[in-house]
Amino acid sequence: MRARFAVLALALLALLPMSGVAAAPAWEQWKSVQGVFDLGGPRADGSLVVAGSAALYTLTPAGDLTPFARGPGGYREDPSAEAYFALSPGQKVASAGCTFGRDDIFILRLHTPIGITRVDKSGEATGSFTNLALPSLNGVAFDTVGSFDHRLIATGSTNGKMQVVAVDCAGATQVITSVAPTLEGGIAVAPTNFGSFGGYLIAPDELSGVIWAISPQGNASKVVDSGLPKGGDIGVESVGFVPPGFGKGGYLYYSDRKTPGNPHPGTDSVLRMSSADLMGGGVQEGDMLAVTEGGATMIDVRCDPTCHVSVVVGAPSTAHGEGHLVFTLSNQASPSPSARPTLASTATASGSGSGGLPLAVVILVAGVAAAAGAGIAVALLRRR
Repeated sequence: MRARFAVLALALLALLPMSGVAAAPAWEQWKSVQGVFDLGGPRADGSLVVAGSAALYTLTPAGDLTPFARGPGGYREDPSAEAYFALSPGQKVASAGCTFGRDDIFILRLHTPIGITRVDKSGEATGSFTNLALPSLNGVAFDTVGSFDHRLIATGSTNGKMQVVAVDCAGATQVITSVAPTLEGGIAVAPTNFGSFGGYLIAPDELSGVIWAISPQGNASKVVDSGLPKGGDIGVESVGFVPPGFGKGGYLYYSDRKTPGNPHPGTDSVLRMSSADLMGGGVQEGDMLAVTEGGATMIDVRCDPTCHVSVVVGAPSTAHGEGHLVFTLSNQASPSPSARPTLASTATASGSGSGGLPLAVVILVAGVAAAAGAGIAVALLRRR
């Protein structure tokens, strides 16, 4: 009898890695930053740029937070504004014959005149980089691929439609389209190997849950329906592409803004997740990750050429996500932060557990496995 029980227990234990119970990715509540709402980088020195409460900071991989652009010529803005920004990788715009300065910061200016403000890498605000004939702005990203000639891409609403504008290093603008679907948040240009959407601008719509692609010619195509919770302050907020080399070590970062009175109240923290946890959850280099504003749930999208969606983080947390997803690479494999402080989950018994399994199933399997392990130990002791 004991032998049959031991065999059954071993079989159940062998199934655990397949269920994903032991390697469920989770956000680590890493670094507190007042009013944090966007991230950029890494800079040439490896640090991130952090925006929060009308202030800029640099944040090193070791967690050292330093005020940035605070001098007499520094950056000033309305503390309540969600002024997303993009950090320049220093690429050349062939059509303009100039190059964006490496590590210069380009911040959406949400007050009159609407446009983009530049803060150079030394922390000096150089004033209005360009003005845009839009009543509002809600997204910005650099084309690091080249399909938009390495220009800065901005999105904003006009006459009930979304406009996508490309800005070169001299501040000259070109309207890519004035009839795009609703877009907002952390946008990004897809790498060339992202199926039929390679080189397109990818942007989420939190209201519908749809993730859209805008071609360099201005045509809109649906990438996927995220399947994530949707609605204002709830739906998919940000997309990002897993860079080459990430599997060897690195972190994914996201902003968690404190939002009192919201169902997802946030913590005013920079969140992070290790490459070890993400790769253990089935993510691969070149995939697109998409994360919600309410709860920071996450999906992985792989297009080769058709697009497939899988859940990475299914149980919503207390997080209130904002802005861009940012990746860093390291020369050494990143440890799993599973033993460090993680965000409290808002999942109930009817929610999902690790690997997309129903929570009750996860608990049952884990309980049976624990009991089985205890049975094996008892059987072995008795035999001794």
